[in-house]
Amino acid sequence: MNYPPARTVGVVEDVAGIAVPDPYRWLEEETPEVRAWQREQAALATSVIFDGVDVDAVRDLVLAYDAGSRPALPRYAAGLWFRASGSGVVASRLPYGEGREVLSLDEGVLSWLAPSPDGQVLAAGICDDGSEHNTIRLVEVGSGRPLDGPVQVLHSAWAGGVSWLPDSSGFYFFALTGSPEEFQQAVFVHRLGTGTALEPVPVGTSKEYTLIQASTSWEVASHRVGSPIPVAVRRPGQEWRPFITDCPGTIAGHIVGDHYLAVTDVGAPRGRVVAIALDDPDDWTELVPEGDTVLRSLTPVGDRLYLSEFDQVFARVRILDRAGTMVGEVPLPARGALSAPFFPLTGLAVGNPAPCFVFAFSTLTSSWGVYSHRPGGDLETLAAPSVTLDATIGEGRAIAPDGVAVPYHVVSGGSTGAPVLVSAYGAANVPLLPAYQPDLAAFVAAGGTLVQAYPRGGGEFGRDWWLAAHRERKHVRDADLVAVAEHLIATGLAAPDRLALTGGSDGGLMCGVAATTRPDLWRAVLPRAPLLDLIGGTRDPYLDFVIRKAWGDPDDPEDVRRFLRLSPYELIRPGVFPAVYLQAGATDPRCRPWHARKFAARLQAAQEGEAPILVHVFENAGHGAATGHDVAVEQDTEWLAFLIRSLGLRI
Repeated sequence: MNYPPARTVGVVEDVAGIAVPDPYRWLEEETPEVRAWQREQAALATSVIFDGVDVDAVRDLVLAYDAGSRPALPRYAAGLWFRASGSGVVASRLPYGEGREVLSLDEGVLSWLAPSPDGQVLAAGICDDGSEHNTIRLVEVGSGRPLDGPVQVLHSAWAGGVSWLPDSSGFYFFALTGSPEEFQQAVFVHRLGTGTALEPVPVGTSKEYTLIQASTSWEVASHRVGSPIPVAVRRPGQEWRPFITDCPGTIAGHIVGDHYLAVTDVGAPRGRVVAIALDDPDDWTELVPEGDTVLRSLTPVGDRLYLSEFDQVFARVRILDRAGTMVGEVPLPARGALSAPFFPLTGLAVGNPAPCFVFAFSTLTSSWGVYSHRPGGDLETLAAPSVTLDATIGEGRAIAPDGVAVPYHVVSGGSTGAPVLVSAYGAANVPLLPAYQPDLAAFVAAGGTLVQAYPRGGGEFGRDWWLAAHRERKHVRDADLVAVAEHLIATGLAAPDRLALTGGSDGGLMCGVAATTRPDLWRAVLPRAPLLDLIGGTRDPYLDFVIRKAWGDPDDPEDVRRFLRLSPYELIRPGVFPAVYLQAGATDPRCRPWHARKFAARLQAAQEGEAPILVHVFENAGHGAATGHDVAVEQDTEWLAFLIRSLGLRI
């Protein structure tokens, strides 16, 4: 391959007393030289990937299965349902009924929406560059008249957007206090017609996310995005007081009367439901004990509680009364998954109490539908799935080096000897769900077989499964992945010359480790929006926050040595590597595009084989959540074309 030249520099970083050479440090900068190099790499990637491939046919396939993308759930307030529709927000009397446009978007992506409890004002988060950074727009529902709102920028939608006060006079929100690059955030309160002020929630100097939950009697500050706890409480108008401040586990719940009803893994790795008295943090009552399923979230609906859980990764929803007694179960359409935020904290932003439980549901072979259920009633289909994949679902288990069985699902169109794509994540207590993903469905429709693996580190099987590949045990995730790949080859489901791997974000790091440490296993590796340089990540305030949580202490020499053994950029040595296609977003605030640039440059220089090492940084694309639809389609088209080219598929 005739790659755009990438010079090296003699930079050596001192990290906790350890000298770390960084020959491609210059690619971290956003200079004209770097942008030109990035454009040349993108042009090369496109020319190589689409050589001999029918671009229009691939795009048509992507669009056909993208039709099953997750629908936006409507939000309820004062007899109205608000939902994203086209390029705006519509309000109607029924969840998906004909309605009136309340907010029109000429440009930008809707990150979230939150109507006031009285239905008079709509708050919405708007992102205009794919980055997830969004600003709050306020409109008067009756007239569509814009209202003055806060000027602060929200780093993402992870804290739920805004939390309205019950009297609709204003709302709390969590936003940046400076530039996005500084990654300093705080809680603010905005009162309609008055203005915005900092809200002094006692959470110290932590960069962790905080979401305020408000009722007429209590306000609760839930703190920590991945394992939230009710860190502070108060009566409205009174001072905040610390509540549960020293707890390594998760306590994720809602205010119900004078109690905080929550799912917790404290004393129960698979979860239990408790009621905590809001006037006494030591007064806990167990409502639902730990069982065989993994409890995930709780949603109050009237005088009932809808308890979402995982039964061997498949969704189950039980209905409880306020005392925790089971009074029913939601008859789900099939064995599949409910739509849910990545992190428990975001799931606490349920908005105004709705008269029914509204949820999105899909399977590995059928796209997202939207359903509602009322206590004592039947399941109602609000929006039916639009795509059904002609494939079967199987399952298997691979045995990791320490004897633990690592499960996976197989989605196959029935072709014998079809190329196999492994998709996995295994990090941050985030569950990889048995749910519909348009890009993966398009790969199966193109003749491939999908293996969705569940290595340790994810949230599929409870707290112990997560912690088994957390911080100093991060390497366990990589060993689990190798065990799955070797098992697929040993059982004849896959062959090394037709086996590919993909993953995003921390899953992109997993891909980088796999490509550099076991290149013999893979024909192609496709990291998306990847984290690839752990040492460099410690210089980024956001990633420094993530690395300290999930990996270790960059100020500890032993932890730094461990980083060096697990950081893909540092693992590159001259050798023969599989085909690699790195896809990144120019405005990604989480895994900045320089990760893909530096890794690609170093791997291109180290490649002694003939397989291409390609990188494409897409403009106006971020980490995925706020990337515009047209850009996402182009990303998926190139990603799928690379697989088609690398694995010899024909469409």
